[in-house]
Amino acid sequence: MPRILVLFLALWTLAVPAQADTIISAKADSVAVTVYRAPFRAKGPIDRDWPGGYALITESRTVDLPQGESVLRFEGVAEGLMPETAILSGMPRGVREKNRDARLLSPAGLVDAYLKRSVTLRRTDRKTGKVTQQDAIISAGPTGGVILKTAQGYEALGCSGLPERMLYPQKPADLSPRPTLSVIATSDRPTRATLQLTYLAEGFDWAANYVADMADDGATLDLMAWLTVANGGVTGFPDAQLSVIAGQPNKQARRAQPRPTGGPLRLQCWPMDVTSTHPRWILSPTEGPIPPLMYVAAEAEDIVVTSMRRTEGVVMAAPAPPPPPPPPEDVGDLKLYRVPVTVDVAANAQKQVALLRQPGVKVERLYAATVYGEVESQPMTLRLRLQNRKDDGLGLPMPSGRVAVFEQVQDMRLLAGEADIGDKAEGERVDYDMATSADVRIAARMKRQSRKSRDWAITLSNARPFAVTAEVTILHDISPRPADMERRGNGWIWRTTIPANDTLIWSYTERLPR
Repeated sequence: MPRILVLFLALWTLAVPAQADTIISAKADSVAVTVYRAPFRAKGPIDRDWPGGYALITESRTVDLPQGESVLRFEGVAEGLMPETAILSGMPRGVREKNRDARLLSPAGLVDAYLKRSVTLRRTDRKTGKVTQQDAIISAGPTGGVILKTAQGYEALGCSGLPERMLYPQKPADLSPRPTLSVIATSDRPTRATLQLTYLAEGFDWAANYVADMADDGATLDLMAWLTVANGGVTGFPDAQLSVIAGQPNKQARRAQPRPTGGPLRLQCWPMDVTSTHPRWILSPTEGPIPPLMYVAAEAEDIVVTSMRRTEGVVMAAPAPPPPPPPPEDVGDLKLYRVPVTVDVAANAQKQVALLRQPGVKVERLYAATVYGEVESQPMTLRLRLQNRKDDGLGLPMPSGRVAVFEQVQDMRLLAGEADIGDKAEGERVDYDMATSADVRIAARMKRQSRKSRDWAITLSNARPFAVTAEVTILHDISPRPADMERRGNGWIWRTTIPANDTLIWSYTERLPR
């Protein structure tokens, strides 16, 4: 009988698989972040709540793997991680399963986890300091507020006029403190492995912001571009090798995945009182006694300003200038811009780094308008034109973005205007449409019309004390075809100089389609 029992226990041990060990990788040894712009966002601001672009993130992690099967948890991955894109290399025998743990440990995550479950509601009387506790059930939340069911009925959390908070019996096992990717892997023997985790993640975006300072003569400008990178997730990436991709790769649209249930509680109450009646307090999801100064009256807040003592006769050395940005690299027909130093891509934040610096870029100032019908006298548009070539001080790919142009007026640096530009390749024309000018005007009048043609007259006037250059795009089929005009798209370009305080009139014939 004992031999049979021993044999049975041995067979049962072989039949039941050993419980897999859990290995936690708390952070990456190094990380590289390559950000792609939001598809179809050629201009306009980055969405601050949840940027519409994405990033390719490559992390290097070192882990100690036991023999056999183990669950490996990568903590601190990007919040918008797309689990189907995750590639893990360096595992001895590969990966059998991947899981994205989307529920986060936070005030909002705890409310979501304890929905329809019992918690303890603790309140403190501000006058007496008396603490009362009662059982409550979370009926609704966390979006738009939290509704509790107590012995007195239903009420909204944070709307009683007393400092209050909820106490939870324990942390739910399925809540992670940070976004986590877990995999199930197998190793033949205990080993230390250096793994590389690569994945795409939503919630990133970038934009180029140009600053142009006009020279006093108006013939050149100094062009500076800032690279603005946005990370809308809760995970930051310190000391990251940052790059951005200019252009629009063919990325298939995918269904928007739900964001992790995390973040602070946003409590809303019916406006029955004024904000100055009750002091502000802090809601905390943790247990234990309320620490001193947990709630502080709003009017008692202090603002501390620090300063450095001035030392006479001491000359402080100027900080070393940042290294110049390297030229862009080709990735197919896209452009890759690398940041030459490691930077912190902080959570829920935007980062700006220098993208390019080009002093002494040649610029042309002209006034532009388009004619496709009759036009009463109206202002023309001031346009600054750059030629993206090396002979003019540029000659490099310029990603789309917004430019702010400044001019020096006596001792003041004033904003002359802003304009949006698209992606510009080397050799392309770059136009900044700044503002309309009441001094330089255009009018178009049809003088005669027949079945086959129309006769037009365009009048340009210049009320400025110096001559200006005008460029008019005419969207008509001019007959006969002018030999001294540029054909651009579907229009003819009439380029001329308007003398100071003078008027020009040009007449032509439009051939009508048969």
